[in-house]
Amino acid sequence: MSEYRVGTGLDAHALEEGVPLVLGGVRIDHPRGLAGHSDGDVLAHALTDAVLGAAGLEDIGALFPSGDPALEGADSLELLSQAWERVKERGWRLANADVVLIGEEPRLAPHRDEMRRRLACALGVDPELVAVRATTTDRLGFAGRGEGLAAQAVALIVR
Repeated sequence: MSEYRVGTGLDAHALEEGVPLVLGGVRIDHPRGLAGHSDGDVLAHALTDAVLGAAGLEDIGALFPSGDPALEGADSLELLSQAWERVKERGWRLANADVVLIGEEPRLAPHRDEMRRRLACALGVDPELVAVRATTTDRLGFAGRGEGLAAQAVALIVR
């Protein structure tokens, strides 16, 4: 009989002028990007926490501390890949994952397929197992005011 586990992840970063915007591993032409110690990719960060949580492991901050100078500007897809290796070492495989960007802009639709492909590649799975979606907050809160972006993720793993 198979064993299933679910993990969730949440991440948020402020938008900042002069910083590249990277979401789901895709660099998007936008006047502001996400401030962070790494590339600030909230989609990859939320998914990283979701897979780690599903496996009962520590969170992304414990694994990749923001105070570590070696991680400054790090590629979040590489961090996701490293975290996923730890999960796979425990015998888990991904059943599916769902990631949602929360913010008023940028429009995700033109980049969705590439984001899905890159996140799936970091996990070594078929893109059909990874959904990438977006929602607004109807201009409520920090994301609604355009101060930052957030992401939520859920991952189902099986062994």
